[in-house]
Amino acid sequence: MLHYHAFLIKYAEIGIKGKNRGLFELDLVKQIKIALKRCEGTFSVDRTSGRIFVNCKSDYDYDEVVENLSEVFGIVGICPMVILPVEPIDQLRRDVAAFFGEEYPDRNVTFKVHTRRLARNYPEDSMEINAQLGEEILKTYPETKVDVHEPDVMVHLEIRERIYVYSHVIPGPGGLPVGSGGKAMLCLSGGIDSPVAGWMCAKRGLKLDATYFNAPPYTSERALQKVIDLARIVSKYTGPIYLHNINFTEIQLYIYEKCPHDELTIIMRRYMMRIAEAIAKRTDCGALITGESIGQVASQTMRSLAVTNAVCSLPVFRPLIAFDKEDIVTISKKIGTYETSILPYEDCCTIFVAKHPVTKPLLDVIERHEHLLDEKIDEMVERALNTDEIIIVDRDMTRVIKHREDALVEGM
Repeated sequence: MLHYHAFLIKYAEIGIKGKNRGLFELDLVKQIKIALKRCEGTFSVDRTSGRIFVNCKSDYDYDEVVENLSEVFGIVGICPMVILPVEPIDQLRRDVAAFFGEEYPDRNVTFKVHTRRLARNYPEDSMEINAQLGEEILKTYPETKVDVHEPDVMVHLEIRERIYVYSHVIPGPGGLPVGSGGKAMLCLSGGIDSPVAGWMCAKRGLKLDATYFNAPPYTSERALQKVIDLARIVSKYTGPIYLHNINFTEIQLYIYEKCPHDELTIIMRRYMMRIAEAIAKRTDCGALITGESIGQVASQTMRSLAVTNAVCSLPVFRPLIAFDKEDIVTISKKIGTYETSILPYEDCCTIFVAKHPVTKPLLDVIERHEHLLDEKIDEMVERALNTDEIIIVDRDMTRVIKHREDALVEGM
């Protein structure tokens, strides 16, 4: 394999951020450095003239670097580069032709050369460099052809203090760097939808915390482990996730005892949202995230969502709201959560499901029935919040913090 000296990092949306562009670039550089810490080798990350370069200062594992960079939101392209000294055009012709031959062993391709000459003291201009390099490639590899409109491959040069040559562009995930948009609380269940919703919001620059509602003994330790595993997969893209494990059993049983059974799901979800919002506010999250998709189940009709929203003062982000299930499954397979999501360990939402849940709840009716809980519910909510077991989930480790004060020391 050709030895690459550096990687050009391409971004898209960041480039139209105007006066804030530099801030987004710094956020992206920060995330790139975090990703490179997982790789063997020494690297530097440099910003210059609207470009971000990863310079390889030692031996490294190419596949490892590409894999880690391809999980950084904000990157749309990773371009492996060779770096040449600024040299006369005759030597440059030979070096670029050699690069082409190593990059494309099967040379039955059409190509185009594109040069950016940022060092204005280089004798030849961009058009002349393109012509001379194209001529040399054609002479060296007669089976190739030039196509300036729709070439099979592009050969790019950037002439700066040195000459950077690249051709392949490895796709990145796109979006915005994690953390550039603030932090939000993901309501994470063990299903297909919520991990995808979290991933999509992280792609828009949000740092994620997560809340999971556990219902022992009706849900098992395997159900909790499933959620931890899902958080770990998502954390490959987002960095460490603080997962708040809340014991919800007492509240569920009390609602089941006191409230109409066709309203169980709605009322339970309203209390989940209250608790998730309380945790979000004390951890400086600016919004909640759910995996709801309109009409998918009874609690996700338009009226049901409106009734659920009524208990929240924070905005609730629902990135999957207009997605078909098939669309959601496609993304879950792409990001690697699908196989874990379909493991048969039930979450607390599926334990106390009514046979005929209400699909068009009325807010005043739901609120009136919630008053049936007044005697004990506030104490139960406080007890549930006090059960908060914080699990730090990262791609390589999981650590449990029993007390919120300890989490604050951790820098949560």
